[in-house]
Amino acid sequence: MSEILLFQAEDGSFQFEVPLEEETVWLSQRQMSELFKKDIRTINEHIQNIFLENELVSGSTIRKFRIVQQEGKRKVSRDVEHYNLDVIISVGYRVKSLQGTQFRIWANKVLKEYLLKGYALNQNKLKKQTQQIKELEKTIALFQKALSTDLNQTEASGLLAVLTNYNHSFILLNQYDTGNFPEGHLNTNITCEINYPTAIKAIHDLKKNLISEQQATELFGQPKDNSFEGILGNIVQSFGGEYLYPSIEEQAAHLLYFIIKNHPFSDGNKRIGAFMFVWFLQLNQHHLKRNGDVKINDNALVAIALLVAQSDPAQKDIMIQLIINLIRDLD
Repeated sequence: MSEILLFQAEDGSFQFEVPLEEETVWLSQRQMSELFKKDIRTINEHIQNIFLENELVSGSTIRKFRIVQQEGKRKVSRDVEHYNLDVIISVGYRVKSLQGTQFRIWANKVLKEYLLKGYALNQNKLKKQTQQIKELEKTIALFQKALSTDLNQTEASGLLAVLTNYNHSFILLNQYDTGNFPEGHLNTNITCEINYPTAIKAIHDLKKNLISEQQATELFGQPKDNSFEGILGNIVQSFGGEYLYPSIEEQAAHLLYFIIKNHPFSDGNKRIGAFMFVWFLQLNQHHLKRNGDVKINDNALVAIALLVAQSDPAQKDIMIQLIINLIRDLD
């Protein structure tokens, strides 16, 4: 889509709109007639000679813009041929127009600013994309590390689900950067916090169920110290009335990560971390996709816990971003 600029003669005698597209400016024959103070027939004759003499090639120097113009008492929309700056300058030289020189100076200034602005935007975009590529490479390295270990069928299936979902997430984020992405955002509507007494009771109930199924021992869920209470406090810490982790996704991701990596319990840290993660999402009604499917199924949750457990502490930011990408609303 073209950008429309306004050119005004230095003496203020006239002004007109100038399309800026494909890194050049464009004028119609009527506008050149006004600019160079020559009739349209003369302008057309010079343009035809420019092409006949092979000074310029017509194909790349002409394009049509839809123009609304007054015809009698009504406004009419028509496709009108416009010519780029190369043609405009060439016509200006042939008619020896002072106004043409002023326009050329103005156009070159505009194009320089436009190109510098575009260069700056492209540099920023390149830096952002380079950073994303580095993050993707680090994430793939985590998957490769997990795949190099002996996995049972459930773990392998879950890891594949996580990799598939993460790839979908990364593609969507890339579409966002290129302007083709339906906007998604982190959900800041945190309606429920998990306090320590409630969490301990829930873990105790989980422990009873697992023991009854012979899936845990008495060591499961036994706090080693006060670190679990500290984790819960860290998740909901605030400053100036605002959460330091302001979204459901960020709080859930940090909750899962801290429980698994900080080992606050004598046994069962991965399972408790996964349980608290899902429970927190359910309490805040953020565990389902818009189509009603769960965002992370059981196998994928096992794989996420495995990835977190195997990750280097220096990879914390990558792991947090991976988890956030898997539970954010992108579609």
